Amino acid sequence: MAHLELSGVVKRFDDTTILHGIDLRIKDGEFVVFVGPSGCGKSTLLRVISGLESPTSGDILIDGTNVNAVSAAHRGCAMVFQSYALYPHMTVYDNMAFGLENLGEDKAQIAAKVQSAAAQLRLQDLLARKPTQLSGGQRQRVAIGRAIVRQPKLFLFDEPLSNLDAELRVSMRSELRELHARLQATMVYVTHDQVEAMTLADRIVVLRAGKVEQVGAPLELYNRPANVFVAGFIGSPRMNFFPAELLRQSAAPALLAVLPEGAHTVGLRPEHVELHEAGAVAYQVQQVEQMGSSSLMRGRLGASQQAGTATQFDVVCNGQTSVAAGQTVRLSMPPDCLHFFDAEGQRL
Repeated sequence: MAHLELSGVVKRFDDTTILHGIDLRIKDGEFVVFVGPSGCGKSTLLRVISGLESPTSGDILIDGTNVNAVSAAHRGCAMVFQSYALYPHMTVYDNMAFGLENLGEDKAQIAAKVQSAAAQLRLQDLLARKPTQLSGGQRQRVAIGRAIVRQPKLFLFDEPLSNLDAELRVSMRSELRELHARLQATMVYVTHDQVEAMTLADRIVVLRAGKVEQVGAPLELYNRPANVFVAGFIGSPRMNFFPAELLRQSAAPALLAVLPEGAHTVGLRPEHVELHEAGAVAYQVQQVEQMGSSSLMRGRLGASQQAGTATQFDVVCNGQTSVAAGQTVRLSMPPDCLHFFDAEGQRL
């Protein structure tokens, strides 16, 4: 295990700045997920931590030691890539043993480490096979096994499940959580999939355009997003937003006590909206997606379905619904589920 500290980490390529002064602390044994849209800098940040890229400025400390000048091979990090990066001509055993052999370790020690990792990953019966004889999930487990045998201080995962089908991704997420619980290792994981981040992480780091927008536990980000970007990125379907103006003459005193007057953005998650015959808001249903255990309705708030005259809005209902496209229903919006943001998009 190891703790990781990033202090003012900047990365530039020529005149383009990718990372803008990243400050972050990751504790021993923590599973931290970097999440954000494509191009936000999350993979670059992982490569800087691993030593595959050098920071333009700032410091990287592992267990309190500055490793800026330490090569990737000697940082004590093991990286698992999206592409698996297995040697096709080698067996599973040889793929897992190769790095240790290059370090000159004793053959008996190598065999013990490979067998131990294979047992943890249920690969014992596959050690004599080559990668072309394995499924995608099995190949990914081999790539993880190759990292485990090195007994690294830090495990670094760069979108390792992106090449798997939906069902296999779900099972591999579970296996990764179980692996983390067994190893109690420090793991840093990169993904663009916020569902992956929510289900895997002890803490999530939300990145946008090379800057950290918010760091926190999954439910902390879900319940109290720091700004409109985080609110819209965390949660599926994304949070609904609509403009509102708070007027002193019409607002409740309790509301004025916590919110300034003026224009705001109000957010409400689709799963927190309630269909109610006496609801105060009219809702024009445009599409209904029946998913069995839940139903997703897409439509517009207001009296008109014409773009520009009503607000696009999603509603998630538990179970199945008889509501059909083209209907108008009434919605209730629980006040304690509303999120308020200022003109700059920051949480109020």
